[in-house]
Parts: sequence; C-alpha cells; structure tokens
Amino acid sequence: MSFSEKAPQFPKTYWREIELPSFNKLDRDLNVDVAIVGAGITGITAAYLLSKQGFKVAILEAGSVLNGTTGHTTAKITAQHGLLYDEFIQHLGEEKAKLYYESHIRAMEFIKKTGINCDLSEEDAYVYATTDEYADKIKTEWEAYQKLGIPGDFVNSITFDIPIKAALSMHGQAQYHPLKFLKGLLEDAIQSGCTIYENTTANDMEEEESEEPTIITNDGFRVKCKFVIVASHYPFCNIPGFYFARMYAERSYAIGIKTDKEYPGGMYISVDDPIRSIRYTPTEDGNLIIIGGEKHKTGQGPDTLSHYEALAKFAEDIFGIKEYSYRWSAQDLVTLDKLPFIGPFTENKHHVLVATGYKKWGMTTGILAGHLLTDYVLNRDNPYMELYSPARFHADPELRKLITANADVAGHLLKGKLEFVPKDTGDLGNGEGCVVMHNGKRAGAYKDENGKLYIVDTTCTHFGCELEWNHGEKTWDCPCHGSRFSYEGDVVEGPALKPLENLSKE
Repeated sequence: MSFSEKAPQFPKTYWREIELPSFNKLDRDLNVDVAIVGAGITGITAAYLLSKQGFKVAILEAGSVLNGTTGHTTAKITAQHGLLYDEFIQHLGEEKAKLYYESHIRAMEFIKKTGINCDLSEEDAYVYATTDEYADKIKTEWEAYQKLGIPGDFVNSITFDIPIKAALSMHGQAQYHPLKFLKGLLEDAIQSGCTIYENTTANDMEEEESEEPTIITNDGFRVKCKFVIVASHYPFCNIPGFYFARMYAERSYAIGIKTDKEYPGGMYISVDDPIRSIRYTPTEDGNLIIIGGEKHKTGQGPDTLSHYEALAKFAEDIFGIKEYSYRWSAQDLVTLDKLPFIGPFTENKHHVLVATGYKKWGMTTGILAGHLLTDYVLNRDNPYMELYSPARFHADPELRKLITANADVAGHLLKGKLEFVPKDTGDLGNGEGCVVMHNGKRAGAYKDENGKLYIVDTTCTHFGCELEWNHGEKTWDCPCHGSRFSYEGDVVEGPALKPLENLSKE
C-alpha cells in the first residue's frame, strides 16, 4: 500500500479535533472601540489584551474561528527561526537582531505565564545541516548566537538516525496545543466583553474626517470604530499599502503519525533542502509525531500531493509509520526582508493597524503582534515598534527582491494566459481536478467522488492571474499573490475577496 493510500483522503489537522465555540453572523450595524478582522492567534491575543483594558472589542471572522493558518501550524514556540541571526546582524545590526530575539522570547513567556492548560512543554529547539555547505552556515549562526547572548550549543549529532554534519540548539524553547491555548484566551476575552462574529467577511473600509474607520461587511453592514486591527493573515484591504507586492505566499506541509519508537524530546528543523521539521505532541493514546516541510511558492511547483508523499517516506525511514492519521498544509506570507509587518497600515493611517508576513513563525509572532498592536491603541511606547514598522524600507536587499518578486508575478501572469490546455471535462475521473477547455475557454474543473462536476473560471479575482489546481488540498491556487479558492469557487485565502465565476451551468 502506498503512502497516499494510507493517508487521510482529505486534509485534516490534529489541532482542530477539540471542540471549539461557534458564533453568529453579524446581522446589524455595530459601533465599537476596536474592530479586529481575523480570529486567529493575532486577533484573539489583541482582543484578550484590549478587552482586559476595558475596550469594547468585536472580532469579525470570514469563516470559523481558528481555522486558518493558526489551526494548521506545527505549533513550535521558539525564537529559533532557521538561520536568521547572522543575516540580521549583517543587514540590521546587532541591536535590532537582539530586539528580534527578545520580542519572541517575551511572547513565549506570555504563553507560559497565562497558566492555560494546553499541553505546554519546554523543549530545546535545534537547526541541523546534512551538507558541508550548511554546516558552515550553522557555525556562522553559532557565532551570531554568542554575539547576541543566545543560550545554545553547537553539536555534531542529534538523537535521530539522520546523518548530519552539524546542529545548533537554542535552549528553553517550548511547544503546545495552539487551539487549546487560544480557546482559553478567547473565553477570557468574551468574559471581558469581547464579541465575535463568524462567517462575516470584511469587504471594504471607509475613513471619515474624524479618522474613525468604518468596516463594510459582505452583507453591507457597517462596523464603526476608533481603531481597526487587520489580522486576517493577508490584509483584506490592498490599497494603499500594496502589501500583495511586498510579500509572497509560500505553502508548507505536515503529517501526523504514530510510531512504536520512543520520542527523545526536542524540536528539530533542517536548514538545507528539503526542509524537514520534527516535533511531537502528547495525545490520549501516546505521542503524535508531526513531520513538516516541503515549502514552495503557492500555485507553483509539482503536484502538491507529492509533498505529502515525500514527508511520509521520510517518516517511514526515520521512525517507521504505525498509524498515519493526519495531513494538513499551511500558507505563510514572507516579506522581502524576513521581518513581519506590524503597525500602522500606512504612515498616514494610524487608526488602521495591520499584522502580516509571519513567514512560518506565527506562534510567537502572533503573540508579540497582539501585544504590539495593543500598545499602538493605548498610545504606549514599545521597544519593538520601529523594528516591525510596515513603513520601513531596507534597500539592501529589499529593492532587488522587490524587482525579482514582481518579475516573477509578471512571468506567471503571461504564462497562464498563453498556456496550451489539452484536456476537457470528459477526461476527468472521479476525485480529479485540472485545467480544461470549456466552451472554447480556459476553465477549472473538478469531479467529486460521486461524479458531480464543478467548473469555475480560473482567472483570479484579485489580479487576473490564471489559477493552478492544488491536488493535495483540492483548491485552485494563484501563483502570483497566493489567493486560493475552493473547487466551488469560494475564497479560501486572500488577497482575493470575490469568488470565482461558476461555469457549471453553462
């Protein structure tokens, strides 16, 4: 039996196995102090902190709470974000590199201090290299740790049967069940007066002369407030910030397995390709081993199901798979200088705050963003404001990357328009999706397990790029800015706001 036959037919994340609260859709106009768009780790943290301060807070969530990237993480709580600190010292200086480390450690300490029962355990984090080239880079990173006073060790082996060249530990990091933690935080926020509205999409925003913003929902309801916090992963309003041109979307994958081998502890991630992340989480019937990795730009690369196959093969080789119960993927936004954007949406929009571009490290970045945005609302100083300001611009290396990223977008825009499409809907088997010719035009078709056919226009409603079929998640993904749509055409990930045109009845 192949790995794909052992795996769940559809993606399923372990974290959402717990019972989560549900909330009504917004059905009226609203007036609050702070409106938060997005019920993930950033939005819930900010809502918790601001509600405790006596602010009237409402969260607007387009789908269900904690069902976005937060619910599809590997849930490592760490300031070890790959090979990063030497690069930051070179481009930002030692002071800002140290601020980056300290801000993530503070976020970790906040999680620990809440006392919420969330399977929290302290673990050392490791980056490891399997090639000489990256072993040298780990040695350089170790020197950066020493300059910045980061506690860790340079070692030549780890506890798995992986032939490594070098590894670097960061002591005193942690892991947890993210949804157990955030469910507890959300319950505390509700007790302090916060209200939550699910299935409520923020479509637009207006600002009056008084600088009090108003959010307009998909149903035309108006939410007037003193501050807006845009915590929707991808900012729902693209202009004037043009965040879609300052970040790119990247997907990664994870599987959850059971094995007869005892797990030795610790959290691990490789620094050379292919990326492999290893950690465990306790369950009622033993440890679940979580293997992650296989990054690529959204809408680009080989068949997405192949990434799950590669992770399963790695897991079988290292651990032996006894049970393969979970597979899921996440979409992360990467800024051009690898620092998240947290702060005023633009230099002249101080009542609209944004947090985005967490790369793959949202567990600490989301917490620190919640604190940082709270301080903006309170007009309170915070030592990390300048570091994460969306208004920053580091010419080296950001300018070169900006040109390269947008050239990549232009290339995919042209490629999609000129692509030869050899198939039509009659070529599809049950459970299969692909680009087809429909009534003489490029379209996207999916036939479900019962033979029902879904046909959509594959032109992305954000920027006009042509979408590609994602076999692993059964979605239509945009290679330009990372928008994703269900096979029925509904928006799954922004920056797109409008669904795809349904062509099934044509």
